[in-house]
Amino acid sequence: MGACARVCQPSERQHRRGNPVTSHEWGRVDDDGTVYVRTADGERSVGQYPEGTPEEALAFFTERYAALAFEVELLEKRVQSGVLSPEEATESVKKVRAQVTDANAVGDLAALAGRLDALGPVIAAHRETRRAEKAQKTAEAKTAKEKLVAEAEKIAEGSDWRNGANRLRELLDKWKALPRIDRGSDDSLWRRFSTARTAYTRRRKAHFAEQNEKRDSARVVKERLVKEAEAVSDSTDWGLTAGRYRDLMRDWKAAGPAPKDVDDALWKRFRAAQDAFFGARDAANAAQDQEFAANAEVKEQLLVEAEALVPVRDLDAAKRTFRDIADRWDAAGKVPRDRMKELEGRIRAVEQAIRGVEDEQWRRTDPEKSARASDMVSKLEAAIDKVRADLGKARAAGEEKKVRDLEENLASREQFLEAARQASADYSG
Repeated sequence: MGACARVCQPSERQHRRGNPVTSHEWGRVDDDGTVYVRTADGERSVGQYPEGTPEEALAFFTERYAALAFEVELLEKRVQSGVLSPEEATESVKKVRAQVTDANAVGDLAALAGRLDALGPVIAAHRETRRAEKAQKTAEAKTAKEKLVAEAEKIAEGSDWRNGANRLRELLDKWKALPRIDRGSDDSLWRRFSTARTAYTRRRKAHFAEQNEKRDSARVVKERLVKEAEAVSDSTDWGLTAGRYRDLMRDWKAAGPAPKDVDDALWKRFRAAQDAFFGARDAANAAQDQEFAANAEVKEQLLVEAEALVPVRDLDAAKRTFRDIADRWDAAGKVPRDRMKELEGRIRAVEQAIRGVEDEQWRRTDPEKSARASDMVSKLEAAIDKVRADLGKARAAGEEKKVRDLEENLASREQFLEAARQASADYSG
């Protein structure tokens, strides 16, 4: 330990005086084996070492000093590195200072005390740094908690019952991982967070309770629908029963979901009853279609005769022939369902063509319209005769302007008369 570990031999003067004293830079050994340490306040006894030589006594107590100095050095490193908190560092310095102050050791105890004093500003700086870091972490934690609260409140207002609960649990874990902030803010934010979770949980429970109630009601309805479906599954009233199954399916969809396992089982029974009925109907229709195939061939032959009537040349003959074809058409009976639309469409087209010709002929020979057309011709002829008479008078009188007006009037009326005569001829012809 440098000067602290050096042991000085007694000076020649002391030896000549007959006083065997061993001296050291920071201490000495008296002739009775008492060891002293030199301090700023004077010498202080640190103990005795009667069994050894003075040199051994000084070596013993300087080693104690060396151990104490090593402890101070170790404390310096720990304080300066920041491994100790300011509080822990302050307590450690206080403890080591007490050891240095009352140390039974030989060495520069004042220097050790000075080194301990020098740690005060270091601790203060660390304390300030930690205070700033704590303030920053507190601000960050407050911001983070405010975000968690805002998200929790948003979830509480929504109705995402599947994902909301999981997200609130994640938010709670994040809350727990954050450090506490000032008590007032922390308590206030926690109350908002907890209130949001409670409100969401209460609404979620109410929602699922309502859903369970609806599912129970749907189960009752669907059980009734299944029984009705099974009751008519062997019906051969194909049209009426098919309509009934459509109504049952509509009611099934309107009932909503029952509990899943129950819903699946009920649907399986409902579908089985439905399949049984429609399977039997399809089989019956297939057999019937095969039976009606010959009827379709008859109607195809009738269509050849009917379509030959178009375009219509002789209306009365076409009407008589078509009535005969229609009677034979009805007598031929039903046809397969997949041919029905085609065949009916073709026979209706012939019927409409004949009716169109008949309607056109009636329009042209309508007595009422013919009478109105003849009356119009008569009135126009009378009006034209009067205009011609007025025109002759105007010419005789030399009234040129009136002549021009009457000539224009006459030309216009003659055009109308020609059109009226044509219309009258159409109705009478």
